[in-house]
Amino acid sequence: MSEIPPEIATKQDLLRWAETIAGIARTGLGFTEVLYESERYEEILKVAADIKEHAEGGGSISNELYEGWRDSVIEGTPGYVTPKVTVGAVVGNDDGEILLIQRADSGKWLYPTGWADVGYSASEVVVKEVSEETGIECEVIKPISILDGMRLGFTGIPLYSLVFLCRKTGGTLKPHPLECRDVGFFREDSLPEGTVSPGRWASHAFAAIRGENVEVMFDRPRDPVWLDESDKKNSSEGSSEL
Repeated sequence: MSEIPPEIATKQDLLRWAETIAGIARTGLGFTEVLYESERYEEILKVAADIKEHAEGGGSISNELYEGWRDSVIEGTPGYVTPKVTVGAVVGNDDGEILLIQRADSGKWLYPTGWADVGYSASEVVVKEVSEETGIECEVIKPISILDGMRLGFTGIPLYSLVFLCRKTGGTLKPHPLECRDVGFFREDSLPEGTVSPGRWASHAFAAIRGENVEVMFDRPRDPVWLDESDKKNSSEGSSEL
């Protein structure tokens, strides 16, 4: 299989398209009662699995991904496929520092994050995650970002990331024994080595901690949806050269 030129489609583009197609097919399988439609959706699901495995560098096509997606189908409304949701906490203290955790699995540093839990509101999950992962008690102030993880390229699965500004109210630093190697508060000019992509979020987070009136970061609508800004730029540049 020849390599796809980066100006046409990137690996992240292919992963995003594959997950989107798979989501449509799985939702269709959950709602249709027509055998013919079920068979067509299953074929579409196989194509999506093929695209994703090639994007991830798989040399051969296996049925494992397809079968996993097929087995996850649930009938009716509960089976409507939607992105997963994570919540994150930008927790500031009285010294203007930010609370970071060092992940146990990767050793990377980032603000506390976790999956949204059923039965909790997003802000309640924030308070719970911060307490469990770091030992710090906090007050949730406001949301500061709502972002699509696949669009930004920091995840390979459909995911929305909600991040809240918080204020430390108490507690003592104590890393979770299974999820964290270390925890601590850090200044903007002394983030630890291995901090994940600080250029994407640090200035915005510290401005919020300082009490500046920051806007909520979110993904601007694309037109068309399937092209990122970089894709449109490359497309227009290519057209101008013809």
